[in-house]
Amino acid sequence: MSKKGKTEGQERVQIRQLPTGVPGLDEILGGGLPEYSFNIIAGAPGSGKTTLAHQIMFANASKETPALYFTVLGEPAVKMLRYQQQYSFFDPSKIDGAIRFINLSQTVLQKDLGAVLDEIIKEVEAANAKFVMVDSFRTVVRRAQAMGGSAGTELELQGFVQRLALHLTSWQATSFLVGEYVEGELRDNPVFTVADGLFWLYQSVERNSIVRKMQVMKLRGQKSVPGLHTFRITDDGIQTFPRTFGLSEQTDHVKGRRRLSTGIDRLDAMLGGGIPEGESMLLAGPSGSGKSTLGMQFIDEGLKQGEPGIVAIFEELPAEFTHRAKMFGIDLDKSQKQDKLRIIYLRPLDLSVDETVHEIVNAVKEIGAKRLVIDSLVGFEMALAPGFREDFRESLYRMIAALTRLGVTIVSTVEIEEEFTSMSLSKFTVSFLADDIVRLRYVSINGQYRKMLMVIKMRRSRHSIDMHEYQITSKGVEIGEAMRGYHGLTSSVPTPWSEESGQNDPPLREERRQERPSKPPRKPRKRKS
Repeated sequence: MSKKGKTEGQERVQIRQLPTGVPGLDEILGGGLPEYSFNIIAGAPGSGKTTLAHQIMFANASKETPALYFTVLGEPAVKMLRYQQQYSFFDPSKIDGAIRFINLSQTVLQKDLGAVLDEIIKEVEAANAKFVMVDSFRTVVRRAQAMGGSAGTELELQGFVQRLALHLTSWQATSFLVGEYVEGELRDNPVFTVADGLFWLYQSVERNSIVRKMQVMKLRGQKSVPGLHTFRITDDGIQTFPRTFGLSEQTDHVKGRRRLSTGIDRLDAMLGGGIPEGESMLLAGPSGSGKSTLGMQFIDEGLKQGEPGIVAIFEELPAEFTHRAKMFGIDLDKSQKQDKLRIIYLRPLDLSVDETVHEIVNAVKEIGAKRLVIDSLVGFEMALAPGFREDFRESLYRMIAALTRLGVTIVSTVEIEEEFTSMSLSKFTVSFLADDIVRLRYVSINGQYRKMLMVIKMRRSRHSIDMHEYQITSKGVEIGEAMRGYHGLTSSVPTPWSEESGQNDPPLREERRQERPSKPPRKPRKRKS
């Protein structure tokens, strides 16, 4: 690099990033909120705009960096605080010390935009405020337009917003205008043009579900994560779930460095020595075929080897899962008490995949989990809000990618409606997401409904091509010998090979031919003289 380049790099202005106090939002913003930025929080009524503004303000306001919250014709400050203090982020010790609420309703009703601007400037200068919130700024604009004249013109409005932004920035204040807007108003709006950052909050009703999403449509000076991010309003306030949760983390993990035992010796042999570490395995089969039991044995074997594990369940309560494990001689209570095992029940209303990833990744980091069982993908899909089901495959891909990059080995179960004419792998068409696939199914032999298991796919190693019969016993899944002598096992209605009918398997016929004792060579005939 030249000296000139170094000088220019050294003179570049560094913009400090402020914490938002909203879990996940700093990651979406690319590190935090740019200091001294002029921002807009927009969205429909009830989407969480005021809660977001309060959460950011309480996270940053102090006696050294005071905040002013201007209210305009909306709900009075007393009423607003009555509800906002229910959130855990609300700190009453900051009221009238670090944070002041000022009502501008009389100024807005009786005067023009210039008077409103003068009032805001006066209060900001008097308090030397470092954080300024105007809620709802949209009311100021509507009032000015209703008064008509030059104050209501687009040019006057743009000038007002520019002067307000310039003044707040010159006073080194980080500011937010909170307003009720719909998406169609985005184009050619002078307010949005002047803003450094634009946060758009959505709230949509889909069938019986309410889904909230946030989009950072604009953020000057730094790279934010694009797209719509799910968020939820809880007792702690707003919590966001970035779409790329976990994917941004750099790791040096390489899949398959070692093999993890499933806890079943014969299955390990069929897999070529066990499941390669950091891979994702899909257990596909009909109801009652033992998928959950295999998952229990996989987790139990990891706990025996000192590898913490997580089970994410959607179809039964943790107590029911633990009790069912005891029926196979697997005691999960001790490991849970030692925090070596987490059984996460994920069945809230309107669940999103991003929330699931957040919950699981946090648990993985907290206990250092090496194994994860997701039981099941069908229950997972049913727990999602209708809007999230449309993107289930894409979201599942991001979730599996995020977890395997952390070195977690995943076993997922998926239920399949058994057909007797074909052998499907999954109704979700997600088999491409799995590194390894084990198929379980029923077959009808000699008037009995018997169980059969086979390894369909191993991405990084060879595997057995045999089909094995197995049983579910008091010890769990026990795999027997390879099933021989049948034709059409994959159709679930096999038929015995019949040498008389000429339907012998060519390799088997060849093996039998080799097994037959060879006849002694014929003696040469004597020629007659």
